[in-house]
Amino acid sequence: MNAITPTADTTISQQLAAFAHGLRTEDIPDAVLERARYLILDAVGIAWASTHFDFAHRSLSAMTELSAGVGDTPVIGLPQRLQRRDAMLMNGLLVHGLDFDDTHAPGVIHATASCFPSALGVAGQAGLSGRELLTAYVIGMEAGTRLGAVAKGGFHQVGFHPTGLVGAFACTLVAGRLLNLTAEHLSMAQGIALSVASGSLEFLQDGAWTKRMHPGWAAVSGLTAATMARHGFVGPREAYEGRFGLFNSHLGSAHMAQADLSLATAGLGSTWELPVVSIKPIPACHFTHACADAAALLRERHGLKPQDIASVRALVPAEVVKTVCEPVATKQRPQNSYDAQFSIPYTVATALTHGSFGLQHLEAGALGDAEVIALAHKVHYEVDRDSPFPKYYSGEVIVTTHDGRELRHREHVNRGASDRPLSGADIERKFLQNLALATSASRAQQVLDSVLTLHQAPCARGLAEALSAGASGTAQA
Repeated sequence: MNAITPTADTTISQQLAAFAHGLRTEDIPDAVLERARYLILDAVGIAWASTHFDFAHRSLSAMTELSAGVGDTPVIGLPQRLQRRDAMLMNGLLVHGLDFDDTHAPGVIHATASCFPSALGVAGQAGLSGRELLTAYVIGMEAGTRLGAVAKGGFHQVGFHPTGLVGAFACTLVAGRLLNLTAEHLSMAQGIALSVASGSLEFLQDGAWTKRMHPGWAAVSGLTAATMARHGFVGPREAYEGRFGLFNSHLGSAHMAQADLSLATAGLGSTWELPVVSIKPIPACHFTHACADAAALLRERHGLKPQDIASVRALVPAEVVKTVCEPVATKQRPQNSYDAQFSIPYTVATALTHGSFGLQHLEAGALGDAEVIALAHKVHYEVDRDSPFPKYYSGEVIVTTHDGRELRHREHVNRGASDRPLSGADIERKFLQNLALATSASRAQQVLDSVLTLHQAPCARGLAEALSAGASGTAQA
């Protein structure tokens, strides 16, 4: 297809609808399609790893109740079957549950966590091919990342989580494409999504679990909106730029003044955002990664031990302070794993103590490590005036030792960012490490092969079966 050319009387919804309706698989560069499969592989690996943790099984109990024990849709990494929308919610929750999933830095959004469960659920029930699933997934990623970028980080400043909020619109386009909606119905569906999109950051106050459900709820919302539009339900035309559209209603006047609506459709069909999406090397909020890596490098380079350290300063972008630095008391003494994943003091103290930050540092025993907590109370943040945010999530750590040395290291480009990406081999290693928490090496290899060849799958339903823990393997609680 040709690039979308907006006109003065064409709404953003109409432009995104035209893109979603008209894009052909052959219009997408091979390199983009390959990277898409690796992003999906990463997501599937995290979903399987999540089945090792308590939150997954509590969530599954709720979804089983909502499905009334009746359902035929597989769940990633689990043997249970649910009704389709409940399975989509569960899959999104599993992908996002460890905060280990990919991030589009300019959009500050975890787009795969909603777009892939949406594509898998809709394509599977519709009997469509893996190739059609992959195309719809790319459509959702291209739309969702652009919509997130419009706000320039503003959603976080006013308490909204774009992964859930913006994800609902991306999933509406994914579902609408797979349901074969007309361009007009795709446009209308985005207006309907405006009334069901959601995602609050209040979980940051006490480590609540609600963030985990945001991308799955976005997938459910997208399918709901697309199906309503398919049957003629009428939604607002200006879902994004309207007086009470997404950006005006959710950013407020100060942050709306900084937003750039042109980014919502810039380069559609010619410039690809999916390759810019970053894979996480650390299971924590992306805003903590650069400081965690800097701390680990300082420990290795100087042979630091916690008892050597008098104080630590962590330089972070101003835009991330509310998310990973405040409230200070909670960040210095996390009450649960989610508190820990969104804490500069905890991630930095852990990296200085142990030389890395991994899933093992989110276990209950690790959270009570007195040595780490004592060091976390010595970690204080400062705003990094030279930060390139949101292009990169930079970080710098400055350690002052008891013998008077000042040691510092800066990570200007966070590891895994678009200009410092993880390779396909890196992603495969991460995937296999994640699946080792839940299944055998042979089963992990089967899942890996199924994902990387998904574009050849004649039926997306078969792919969904291959990703679940059925007869070939059983996830461990």
